[in-house]
Amino acid sequence: MSRNRTALVIGGGIAGPVAATALVKAGIEATVYEAYPEESNGIGGALALAPNGLAALGIVGADDAVCSIAKPIRHMAMSVDGKNLGRLPAIPDLPPLQAVDRGDLHRVLRARALAAGVRFEYGKRLVDVDDGPAGITARFADGSVADADVLIGADGVRSTVRTLIDPNAPGPGYTGMLGFEGIADTTMDIDPDTMTSAFGKRAYYLYWAQPGGGIKWGANLPSRKYLSLTEARAVPAEEWLRTLRETYADDVPGAELAARTTTETLQVTGALHIMPPVPHWYRGRMVLVGDAVHAPSNSTGQGASLAIESAIELARCLRDLADPASAFAAYERLRRERVERIAARGAKVNHAKTPGPVARKAMSLLMPVMFKAINVEKMIGREQRYTIDWDAPVTAATTVTPAA
Repeated sequence: MSRNRTALVIGGGIAGPVAATALVKAGIEATVYEAYPEESNGIGGALALAPNGLAALGIVGADDAVCSIAKPIRHMAMSVDGKNLGRLPAIPDLPPLQAVDRGDLHRVLRARALAAGVRFEYGKRLVDVDDGPAGITARFADGSVADADVLIGADGVRSTVRTLIDPNAPGPGYTGMLGFEGIADTTMDIDPDTMTSAFGKRAYYLYWAQPGGGIKWGANLPSRKYLSLTEARAVPAEEWLRTLRETYADDVPGAELAARTTTETLQVTGALHIMPPVPHWYRGRMVLVGDAVHAPSNSTGQGASLAIESAIELARCLRDLADPASAFAAYERLRRERVERIAARGAKVNHAKTPGPVARKAMSLLMPVMFKAINVEKMIGREQRYTIDWDAPVTAATTVTPAA
């Protein structure tokens, strides 16, 4: 029988509200502490939820609400230097990817958490903890404190909790690219349910049609200089637009996308990160979840989905195992191999985002043939079919199954 009755969840992005909702479902009182002074609905750009992420959201009753605000993407296409190379076949018996704005997703997950009985506290930036045998106390920058049985770090790639668990923990790696997102006021003859990955002459980008008109696109701009989100957003939007228009000037349709994007529809999403393997996922009564412990490259299309899965698996473990150490150990066994395997796949894809002219020519020749030969079920089917059995009990001997 679990002795875990209360939890402090640090971070109100994606993993935090899902973890808190799942904890309440498991009979554990949860409060989310967010560093921002108010709801952060405008932070970040669009993301894709894979079928496995949507299935995990179903456990906390948030799947239908998310689908209602998302755009289904059934096919992924590829182009090089403006030449359409074809598209990956869809897995017929799985639902499509769901493209959703991060701010809208935050709002839906927060609403679901509130409906479940989760409390949110804003303007609470964690600075330290007192971790003892009987419980844990969180200390915030405003001088306030909070007590609980466990503390969950869902505070992103710059996680304070990760440093408190292990002062020598690795931080996020910079991919060498800055992220931007815009809506181009234009129309194109593209399938409405297809997202295209485009390899331009100087940089990678992707684009898809908006339901209400226009083309949404995301740019991965190579940059040797690392810029934090605050630093990148301090640069005037007009200057970033000039850079993007110069970068994609020789690309089709990249040039038009950049030219038809305005400062009002351009969003700077900041440096793109990838987390290296984190040696210590937990210590004492503290544990990490989501991007704080595993943030794969955006190339995987799995970052948000893996965060949601981990949040729910953690709640299962805290529900069924008596003490935090046993619960956290079982949680890590269930999750580490899966998330690190997907992160490794994403790292390989990431290195291919800036091919030179010879590599682009080779891609143009080989990819149409490869698309016909690709076994999409073998490539991503296993990832996307992953489901969590919420009702199955977790024991100290629980291990990951081959289907994970």
